[in-house]
Amino acid sequence: MRQALEEDLGRAGDVTTQCVVSQEIDLEARIVTRAEGCLAGLGVARLAFHLLGQDLTFTPKVCDGTRVKAGETVALVQGNARSILTAERVALNFLGHLSGIATATLALVESIVGTQARICCTRKTTPNLRLLEKYAVVCGGGVNHRFGLDDGLLVKDNHIAAAGGITQSLSRIRQHAGHMLKLEVEVDTLNQLSKVLDLGVDAVLLDNMTPATLVKAVRLVDGRAITEASGGITLNSARIVAETGVNYISTGWITHSAPSLNVALDVYT
Repeated sequence: MRQALEEDLGRAGDVTTQCVVSQEIDLEARIVTRAEGCLAGLGVARLAFHLLGQDLTFTPKVCDGTRVKAGETVALVQGNARSILTAERVALNFLGHLSGIATATLALVESIVGTQARICCTRKTTPNLRLLEKYAVVCGGGVNHRFGLDDGLLVKDNHIAAAGGITQSLSRIRQHAGHMLKLEVEVDTLNQLSKVLDLGVDAVLLDNMTPATLVKAVRLVDGRAITEASGGITLNSARIVAETGVNYISTGWITHSAPSLNVALDVYT
């Protein structure tokens, strides 16, 4: 957060506010939504204001994870006018970005209601914002995949190619990995899936499979491993994928391509 504020302040600070607004003026402002969505990031917005004005009062009117309507007041900010106006853009950038992720996640979650599947994020996140973006996914009703490469064993196609095959990959994992790490393997075909199941894994990543193939894959797994469908899944296709019986649907677009929720700061006059 400090780096984000420093980026915005530049070398000379908020020269516009310094010229226009007296240091002695206090004001009240409200953060409002300009569109319907799911809120996430109020605590981050609060931090942005407090770092520039420790005496500012930030009062949330709703909680993260709340579904909000257009025109709704989600927080009040009171205190020194210069501090509020200078922190405004950074606070709103974080709040809008995280709320956009929560909103996109919620749309996916609602699209698969009635199935056993759960919406899951990936590591396709903004550098240095992964923790916040994954938090926003949870606010929208989704669940988190790995937070980093050390979180679990996920053998993907490039690992398999580099190691010389699935058998070689899993053999090396058995030699080097501790017993506390879960093992998931990415497969593209039913033949690969059958081989992986015979070798023994905790989860299988069913990558870019058609719904018809996913149905066969779930039957083949038959409860022996957790099933995760991935690859180009959108709001339009999520329901179809969920109805194949998979346990998880992972998608990167909810973190890397979700549009920001339009939020604004309105000053009381």
